[in-house]
Amino acid sequence: MNNPLSNMQVRDLQSVLHPYTNLHKIKETGSLVISEGKGVEVFDAHGRGYIEGMSGLWCAGLGFGDTEMVEAAKEQLDRLPYYHLFTGRTTEPAVELAEKLKEIAPVPVSHVFYTSSGSEANDTQVKLAWYYNNALGRPDKKKIISRVKAYHGVTVMAASLTGLPYNHMDFDLPVDRVLHTDCPHHYRFGKPGESEEEFLAGLVASLEAMIEREGPETIAAFIAEPVMGAGGVIVPPKGYFEAIRPILRQHDILMIADEVITGFCRTGNWFGSTTLNVEPDTLSVAKQLTSAYAPLGAVMVPRHMMDALESQSEKLGTFGHGYTYGGHPLGCALGVKA
Repeated sequence: MNNPLSNMQVRDLQSVLHPYTNLHKIKETGSLVISEGKGVEVFDAHGRGYIEGMSGLWCAGLGFGDTEMVEAAKEQLDRLPYYHLFTGRTTEPAVELAEKLKEIAPVPVSHVFYTSSGSEANDTQVKLAWYYNNALGRPDKKKIISRVKAYHGVTVMAASLTGLPYNHMDFDLPVDRVLHTDCPHHYRFGKPGESEEEFLAGLVASLEAMIEREGPETIAAFIAEPVMGAGGVIVPPKGYFEAIRPILRQHDILMIADEVITGFCRTGNWFGSTTLNVEPDTLSVAKQLTSAYAPLGAVMVPRHMMDALESQSEKLGTFGHGYTYGGHPLGCALGVKA
């Protein structure tokens, strides 16, 4: 027999809608109420400790209760608890973090656009790719290629880029202009007796066939996690990104690296793009950007895209995109400290 639910578990069921949860079954089991965290452990309402081996959701890389992070948060909250970056405003933490991201980026970066999450960052990537191609007079170059078993978030567009069934079923997703090419998982999808090299050749051929079938003049970008996270921690075959890069460049297709999970030393380097030799045009980051001490995400934009964004915003009168909490000074201050 299950133990009776605590008062907090009952209140939770009455008020909180939980993500990625069986909403019927949880009524029987109740939620695990986490009350405290210290180092690599979290503690429930009864004081039981658990090793948080996944860093929350791949995000609390510095652990819980880090005193330097807590002090940085207090200092920023005392000085400036909120401000925005709209209409030419800025804050010192937003500038300092952007400079730091440019310094450690795996490829040359011109500017940083802030969001509140990885989902928003990848959503923004699509809007930037569309805006960029409109600026270049290519109104048909709008399709985005993702991959089966990819995970890029849960906004309407980010969930469409995601290649997992639960993110699509009964949400009427994916939307138009999103394509999914093969998952680069040799162990799971390789044919019997097929070597990794042969499997890689098949992946490349499949991608080329998709581009030719759809028309390269209609493909704006290819988005990929250096290592696929939620899809199963899938490392692509050796030479994967080196093999597809010439195809993308031949057809002027942007390479977007989703570093939301792999960024900030998850693969042994600052970015998974370095470890896997991705050489992207743009990058999305979030999660360990602040070690999850505050929500923050970002898109890192190269000079050639920034030139197009600048000219188009002059033509239209503004760059009509942004988030209320994008570049929040608390998040940026914590990002600098992290």
